Amino acid sequence: MPKVDVYNMDGQKVGDMILSDDVFGVEVNKTVMHAAVVNILANARQGTQSTKTRAEVRGGGRKPWRQKGTGRARHGSIRSPQWVGGGVALGPKPRSYSYTLPKKVKRLALKSALTSKVLENNIMVLDELKLEAIKTKEMAKVLDKLNVDTSALIVLPAVDENVIKSSRNISGVKTALVNTINTYDILRYKKFIVTREAIAKIEEVYA
Repeated sequence: MPKVDVYNMDGQKVGDMILSDDVFGVEVNKTVMHAAVVNILANARQGTQSTKTRAEVRGGGRKPWRQKGTGRARHGSIRSPQWVGGGVALGPKPRSYSYTLPKKVKRLALKSALTSKVLENNIMVLDELKLEAIKTKEMAKVLDKLNVDTSALIVLPAVDENVIKSSRNISGVKTALVNTINTYDILRYKKFIVTREAIAKIEEVYA
């Protein structure tokens, strides 16, 4: 079973914690993690890009010249795709890029991502994370005491407005709840900062 140190908000070690093998000690499956990341990014696409077909481009109602006898190629409209200012042939139209992955695949990808953080020593467990007021400066001080100088994902057990709003203006820092974490965010941010209570909830949900 993986064992990690537990720190307080001053960056001092106050104990250690044994993590569940079922969540933080699985065999890392890169193929599944890749599939999950591609799925998340695809589902986030707006799919609003659009080009005009020859029917939607303004103009071109009259045949430019007669069919025969001019020596030139026959044309029916100056808005055909081969004309400058014409419509686009086979161009993109608004559509949904979203698709679903099997639940077991998504779950395995998440466990693999969490395990990779443990193996890379990029997981940091806090005994608690609480701020008395919404102060970006105070949150920055906490991260500084924890020696976090890279991007970080802070996972909370429940909504804490003080922590969430104090973190949102810090570059490279994102907050998430136990029920909103995903493979992409875990892999995207270097440090995975999580409280004891959040760890317990993660193990309860995903074990």
